[in-house]
Amino acid sequence: MPDIIQLLPDNIANQIAAGEVIQRPSSAVKELLENAVDAGADEIKLIINDAGKALIQVVDNGKGMSETDACMAFERHATSKIQQIEDLFRIKTMGFRGEALASIAAVAQEELKTKREEDTTGVYIEIDNSIVKKQEAVAMAKGTSIAMKNLFFNVPARRNFLKSNASELRHIIDEFTRVAMSFPEIFFSFTSNGQEVFHLEKGTLKQRIIQILGNSYNARLVPVQEQTDYMNIYGFVGKPETAKKTRGDQYFFVNNRFIKSAYLNHALMNAFNEMIAKDSFPMYVLFIDLDPSQLDINVHPTKQEIKFEDEKIIYAFVQSAVKHALAQFSITPTLDFELDVNIQQLDAVSKPFTDERKSSIQSSSLYKGFTQKNQAHFIEKKSDLKLWAKAADDFYGEKVTTTAPAKNILATELYATIEKRVLFSDNFLQLNSSYIAVQNDFGYLLIHQQNAHERILYERFLHAVAGKPIATQKSLFPVVIDLAPGDAALLQELLPDLHQLGYLLEPFGNNSYVVQGTPADIEEGNEKFTIEKMIDQYKHFSNDLKYSKREKLIRSMALQRSVKAGASLAHNEIKSLLENLFSCTTPNITPNGKPTYFEFKKDELDKMFGR
Repeated sequence: MPDIIQLLPDNIANQIAAGEVIQRPSSAVKELLENAVDAGADEIKLIINDAGKALIQVVDNGKGMSETDACMAFERHATSKIQQIEDLFRIKTMGFRGEALASIAAVAQEELKTKREEDTTGVYIEIDNSIVKKQEAVAMAKGTSIAMKNLFFNVPARRNFLKSNASELRHIIDEFTRVAMSFPEIFFSFTSNGQEVFHLEKGTLKQRIIQILGNSYNARLVPVQEQTDYMNIYGFVGKPETAKKTRGDQYFFVNNRFIKSAYLNHALMNAFNEMIAKDSFPMYVLFIDLDPSQLDINVHPTKQEIKFEDEKIIYAFVQSAVKHALAQFSITPTLDFELDVNIQQLDAVSKPFTDERKSSIQSSSLYKGFTQKNQAHFIEKKSDLKLWAKAADDFYGEKVTTTAPAKNILATELYATIEKRVLFSDNFLQLNSSYIAVQNDFGYLLIHQQNAHERILYERFLHAVAGKPIATQKSLFPVVIDLAPGDAALLQELLPDLHQLGYLLEPFGNNSYVVQGTPADIEEGNEKFTIEKMIDQYKHFSNDLKYSKREKLIRSMALQRSVKAGASLAHNEIKSLLENLFSCTTPNITPNGKPTYFEFKKDELDKMFGR
């Protein structure tokens, strides 16, 4: 038998290594920006075409390289930052593996221009598929320019897996933002297809945050600053009112390197306990400085996950520092220490809760109805199907078999019964501007108006994107919406589906869109608010992989545009809401599984009152 183990050719080995380092255009952007920072540049320009698929170029005014170093930089495992194994635990630079340029050269056509201040001319190198095609002298200013063209041109399978341009652009913006946020003392610019997306002048950290995240944070940032011999923490957190439904504006940096850490995020969330809603996320940009020997940053190819030598100390320090900062600015949860005397005298408070009482309560149907999630308005047990069948018999005047599938009985017969008993009656009442109590022959329904409207809109939007577009009403006075670059790229990706939902938006240059038309039921003047909140809600769904882009958009729009709890409804509005709800395919729950109504049967109410 011949030997079968062979050494891989260099070009194939490089492409395999590239798969770990360069997963998409944004991966290359990250590597090139980090190298520019390490070169000591105070001006860095990023230029991309076709979402990085055609061109990614980074130009800096750093120290540059000699001709020999420029050639060596494209070799695998070539680096100026590691001399011995111990250096891995003293890393203070951004890039350090020595594989970035070699990996890029393996999957793209690469051009390098670089010059040191002391040299009279620079050097130009052209590399194609890891092979040097040209090397010559070039006249240029001090610094380095690296351009990679036609990413994955020699690996078409990898190129086919790239997402749409709008999606890839958002990933590039994310990587650019993280590096630019880390170094406010460096000028950064970002140009996409000839249009400048970012122009970030040198300044303070607060100025850089506002430049990137928007002017709305200008007066809503709380500074965090704590120093110890072990570690320092500094940066800003947003005031509680800036909390959003998405984690988008959250940045942790350790020794100026962006990291993702659910552990540290938990510490910060605990610091905001009782100040924000449970499903909201605070804004923060926090930097932790500590001895590099206390952490390991070489645990993941992207270097976004790190290990701390003592996580508990870091956790406690972050939580304490943020709490201290919030307390200094009198931002603390309001606690009510007074308890009504009458409440203290109730049996539930004053008498012991024995095992007998606990067992009795837990066996009751009322307890089960409220403790079994989303089940209070469904049949409690299978034997109750007979009761529902009898009710249907009385209504239809014919026998309904209980051996039919439960889905048919519940979703068709039951909903049809409720609909007919409810819709032709005016026996309804709005309670607390949030709930609608409506009587039927079995008792009454308690409907949550926002959940009900969310279900109605969701099904309406489903029909719209399936081929029945919602009519657009042209705006008399078109509104211009200015967005953060990441949000602008996201909106560009959603434009076709938004048009199906009745929105007509057109790019207006430099991360702006003009609203030319909206659905007829949108109140004029609310276009900007509605679209901004929709984007925020869409990002809230963005990490849920089980939803398609279109499904996320529909759910976001339904949630955003639904009538909110606390809104008073006119008689005809309530009537319309009821009619539309029970015309839905699934009227009993929202798209996210929350109940739209609970049913209270008359015989159960009688039992509660001893009748």
